[in-house]
Amino acid sequence: MSALPHETPPRTYADPHRIEPADGPQTLAELRAALAVIDPAELVAFNARLDTARFGVDQDQVIAEARHLVALRTRPEIAAAVADSLAGRTDARPVGELLAFLDGTGSAA
Repeated sequence: MSALPHETPPRTYADPHRIEPADGPQTLAELRAALAVIDPAELVAFNARLDTARFGVDQDQVIAEARHLVALRTRPEIAAAVADSLAGRTDARPVGELLAFLDGTGSAA
C-alpha cells in the first residue's frame, strides 16, 4: 500500500525479530484503522477485548497483541523472520555471548 503525498510512507522495522515501541500504529485510532483494513472481525474482537480489560497491564497486553498482529499481517520482513525461525533457518548465538552483551562486556554484532 503506497502512501499519499500528505501521508508518511510506511517505515520498515529496524529489526524484524523485535517490534519496538516506535514501530507500527502509535494511537488507538491508528491501531483500529489498521485492524479494520486487515479484517473487520479482528477490529471487533480487539474492541471487545479492550472493553473487558482492566486498566493498566491488561489493556497494555491487549494493545501489544493487536500491534503484533498488525506487524505480522502487514510487514513481509516480519512474516519472513517468523517463517525462518520456525523452519530453523535463523543464526542462533551462544547464550554466553548474549550474557556478555547484557553485562556490557560483549558486542551486539
